[in-house]
Amino acid sequence: MSRNPILTDKAFDPANYGGGTATATRPSPSQEWDQAQAAQAGAMTAGMHSQAPSGPLVTTGRTMTIGGTAWATLLFLVVAAGVGVYGWSTVTETPVLNPLPGDPTVTATLDQPVLLFVAMFVGLGLAILTAFKPKLARFSGLAYAAVEGYLLGAISHLFDAQWNGIVVQAILGTVGVFTAMLVLYGLRILRVTPRMTKAIIGATFGIMLMYGVAFIASLFGVDMGFVYGTDGGAFGIILSLVIVGVAAFNLLLDFDFIEKGSKAGLPAYMEWYGAFGLMVTLVWIYIEMLRLFARLRS
Repeated sequence: MSRNPILTDKAFDPANYGGGTATATRPSPSQEWDQAQAAQAGAMTAGMHSQAPSGPLVTTGRTMTIGGTAWATLLFLVVAAGVGVYGWSTVTETPVLNPLPGDPTVTATLDQPVLLFVAMFVGLGLAILTAFKPKLARFSGLAYAAVEGYLLGAISHLFDAQWNGIVVQAILGTVGVFTAMLVLYGLRILRVTPRMTKAIIGATFGIMLMYGVAFIASLFGVDMGFVYGTDGGAFGIILSLVIVGVAAFNLLLDFDFIEKGSKAGLPAYMEWYGAFGLMVTLVWIYIEMLRLFARLRS
């Protein structure tokens, strides 16, 4: 059984650590990026392994720990937040003259829209690289956090210009979901069973298929704003709630991998690998939180 292409069963294969013996209308640019980036994030969280070996894989040197993974995750988030400040500054606000009641009082435009899409593809490339080369996660993960920080900063400013205060709501929502799932997992109220893993993987791939169809349709001018946009009415709100729920359950798979990896004695560099997978899931949840609150406030 598999889970995340980043956090897969291969991580528990001793052969990976040395010869079998372990040793150590067309949517706007912001909507296009929002949908494509969410698809990337969801695809990279589409499955984690389900069973860790009973014995340690690494017998010498420092091994993966939960604390080390937590610190690596915190570093990624700090880098993303720091670069996000720059991303926020790349959006220019222009006051709207005589706005109608309920309409935004400013318009926001990207200073360098091309750079946004370049960064999006760089982020995707770094995600794929890390998935195949986990030993590089310490470096590629930091680069990914920086790229995502820039992207999220710019997109967040575009959203906040239209719905003032929505960024704070999305951040609090993301923190709340993370905390709730961590508590539920830590208290074993929710257990990662093979049946649950199959359900989460199936739901995640279903969402990825929907993202893919919506993206291709948008290239031909087919309006599927209820998927990638901020409209959709009641159906759009329900869809956003479902996607946030599936993304939240992917956190359980992340927690399960990190816990089993530390018990299995994976090499220490897998702390960065686990933190990277967790970072990808958090980015996905934040994106969907922005879309959810935008739909609620539309």
